Amino acid sequence: MKKSIYILSLTVLFFFSCKKSDTVTSPTENKQTETTANSGDPLPSWNDGPLKKDIIAYVEKVTKEGSPDFIPVEDRIATFDNDGTLWAEKPYVQELFAFYRVKKMVETKPELAQKQPFKAVIEKDKTFFEKGGDKALIELVAATHTGMTEDEFETSVNDFFKSAQYPGKNVPVKQIRYQPQLELLNYLRANGFKTYIVTGGTIEVVRAISQDFYGIPKDQVVGTSFKYKYDATKNAVQREAALDHFNDKEGKPVGIQLHIGQRPVFACGNEGGAGDIAMLTYSQGNKYPSFQLLVNHNDSIREYKYQEKDNASLNAAAKNKWHVVDMQKDWKKVFAE
Repeated sequence: MKKSIYILSLTVLFFFSCKKSDTVTSPTENKQTETTANSGDPLPSWNDGPLKKDIIAYVEKVTKEGSPDFIPVEDRIATFDNDGTLWAEKPYVQELFAFYRVKKMVETKPELAQKQPFKAVIEKDKTFFEKGGDKALIELVAATHTGMTEDEFETSVNDFFKSAQYPGKNVPVKQIRYQPQLELLNYLRANGFKTYIVTGGTIEVVRAISQDFYGIPKDQVVGTSFKYKYDATKNAVQREAALDHFNDKEGKPVGIQLHIGQRPVFACGNEGGAGDIAMLTYSQGNKYPSFQLLVNHNDSIREYKYQEKDNASLNAAAKNKWHVVDMQKDWKKVFAE
């Protein structure tokens, strides 16, 4: 369950193929830089250039009292996509968690190994998902993400992240975060912005790591959600095997309205699944000066190189004059330690 069911399909195929699709190197070894509004260089992992200057100039003009572009603190809302924007998305962490859940559930109940979709995952039978299409993929997510209380699910997520290694790089998942983006989040917060994650991933998975990974509390995460019911006998909220809101593409502005209640003035996404076009467009409709930022994955050496077949996100960026991160040229470093 990520930017779309199509994305989940790609990850399933990645899982079955067990090979690298791009040439990559180990994450650059550097510690997360804590930035403040008064630091000499608030974005040290960003190369000096037009984009870095534009980001700083925007923040300075909208936070300077008396400026015609001044934005009150309560309206300084910044939204960031997660996969491909704050951390790497080849493959998607959400689906790695689904496979982890299959393993754990079969260990507890071995009989599940003979039932679909568990059997297909264990036997690496990609034909089950190819023939079953969206229905089979949704079945996998529902089977591994539901049927438990929120406390039980959060415990499972935390256990996953304690030991999860990122395929292709063989590092803990925490090390696939983008160092320049961590600095940008810190810089915005130091200047009165409230930062939110707005992701197509399930809200509970991202909430489990948002504070530790990004300094973003769980109540500032907007994501895909399941339906819930209250179990009075257990005095607990139980998740059901049905989606409530799919927070991708046109669903992102809806999710923002439901959870935040106002348009962001700063919005950042990435090209790769066309999932952030609506969010950046929505941000651009703000009554205050706004800033849209799109990460372009064009660095096959330090990260990955890929693009949308129809080039939708980059075309939208050109049409609407959004800022585009050229990963090769704009980032000195890619990954956090």
